[in-house]
Amino acid sequence: MVWERLERYETRYLTRRAGTGKPGEPPVPSRPIGTDLLPQIEHIVVLMMENHSYDNYLGMLRGRGEGFPLGADGEPAVSNPGADGETIHAHHLASTVQHPEMPSQSWHASHLQWWHGTCQGFVAGHQEVLPDADPAVSMGYWTEADIPFYYGLARTFPLADHWFSSCLGPTFPNRRFLIAGTAHGLLDDQPFDLLDYPPAGTIFDMLTRSEISWVNYHSVPEDKHMARRYAHHTRRMARRRLQRIGRSLRAVTEGVQKDLQFTANVFPLGIARYMLHVRSTDQFFADADAGTLPAFSIVDPDFDVYSEENPQDIQKGESFAAEVINRVMHGKGWPRTLLIWVYDEHGGYHDHVSPPAAVPPDDVEGRSLAGSPSRLQRLLRVIAPGLVHSAENETEGPHRYDRYGFRVPAVIVSPYARPDYVYSEVLDHTSVLKLLEEKWNLPALPARDAAAVSPLGALDLTAPPAFLEPPSLPEPSLKWGSWLCVAEASHSLSGWWPPAGSRLPAWHHPAARDRPARPSARDASYAGAYRRSAPRPPRQAARRRLSPPRCRPDARPRPGGMRRPRPLLPTGFRPWRYR
Repeated sequence: MVWERLERYETRYLTRRAGTGKPGEPPVPSRPIGTDLLPQIEHIVVLMMENHSYDNYLGMLRGRGEGFPLGADGEPAVSNPGADGETIHAHHLASTVQHPEMPSQSWHASHLQWWHGTCQGFVAGHQEVLPDADPAVSMGYWTEADIPFYYGLARTFPLADHWFSSCLGPTFPNRRFLIAGTAHGLLDDQPFDLLDYPPAGTIFDMLTRSEISWVNYHSVPEDKHMARRYAHHTRRMARRRLQRIGRSLRAVTEGVQKDLQFTANVFPLGIARYMLHVRSTDQFFADADAGTLPAFSIVDPDFDVYSEENPQDIQKGESFAAEVINRVMHGKGWPRTLLIWVYDEHGGYHDHVSPPAAVPPDDVEGRSLAGSPSRLQRLLRVIAPGLVHSAENETEGPHRYDRYGFRVPAVIVSPYARPDYVYSEVLDHTSVLKLLEEKWNLPALPARDAAAVSPLGALDLTAPPAFLEPPSLPEPSLKWGSWLCVAEASHSLSGWWPPAGSRLPAWHHPAARDRPARPSARDASYAGAYRRSAPRPPRQAARRRLSPPRCRPDARPRPGGMRRPRPLLPTGFRPWRYR
């Protein structure tokens, strides 16, 4: 087939361009590479959400795992000092809607929070990196009342209470560790630094060479043809290259931060692999129901709406994760499936367990084109001093990958899971690579995944599966699709007000002192904070026919439509569309 031949060519091209990295030895050198050593498991699924520490979500989980140490009053006996000597204690966050742009999980902020292994720098580090923000946010946590599904999941299946992110840094470096075992020098989430390729390749290269199926599912409009999706993908890649060429130009780089569509995109992908291995969330649900999931799959949330990164409502992410996990458990392939629910990094939220030292993946040290000393930096310091200052602030600190990041929530979901079990081995994202290598006898990529521990210890593959009949888990706070539907919304052309009972924190209120002048249309949390300035003239509106709202979970507005601003729903799309 044309796509397969093109994929092989693309893989060879990327590998030649990257250098001469050589993979390590397979787990069983006497067996051919690609041999299935764990036939009980046919489907491995990784559901990676965003930006929360273990204590931030599961610190108050009693009787399982290493959560908060509690005082006599039952409250966490954990605090951090501030820059002026004040003490801020761990506290319950009143709203599940997070604060915009805080706390910080940048490379510099994460190393300040670690503070030489004491984990006492969350407040002072927050004050240094974000001096105008509330430093108490980083010490906040949520409880079972806020995220009941996650607590039920952690009580039912094996809880990995020492799963660390792979480095003290943000999303992109950690997701690179997930698929390649190395960040290959990446320190930040800037999209123009995603054009390199690791010498040993990625796990996708290994799977493709051994003819093992893999797919990266992510949220895309369900009415987009694959060719349109790839055209959108190539436009983003072209923008990355333009930004890299012209990163000193404010018009090019202003407002550009995380530009992530799906995890496989943190290294160059290519048209063939995109067409063969990237699918929509709707397709994941269909494949899970039918038992036709690939051998390995990564499921990504919508990074703008329900990935659980700030300022999103974490309950929306919980509803998505609950739907993914429930569809897997009740699908036809459940008896042969292993799913891992995990987070890419801590999001700047406090955790009291210090990350241990880690095996450096390679000899590549961290670098930043604008933040590291170089001729380019000296030039940029003259023509774009603000850009250099921001890059230096985000990437300051040791540029080595010899330490894990903070703990993140992780649960191993499978019919073969050990009941009432806590798996306390030190794991990180390269443990997923180790699992794949042990299943299909694949060689290790860099040194980090060669030294990693697999999560297989959470399973008992010698006994009859304990969870062959899927267990009953608590309902999430928001049912999947309920907050995407517009049944409660007014279809008036004059605007939309949030339904009764909506929880909008004080900083989202129109009268709030520090409310942004114009919230992002992609930010669901600002729904209802303003109305459109003027309705469409009646005669022009009468020419068009209103259609019912789309309530599918992945539904988004079609391009075009009204020219004037339209009222927003809690999901970021409109209560109607024009045809």
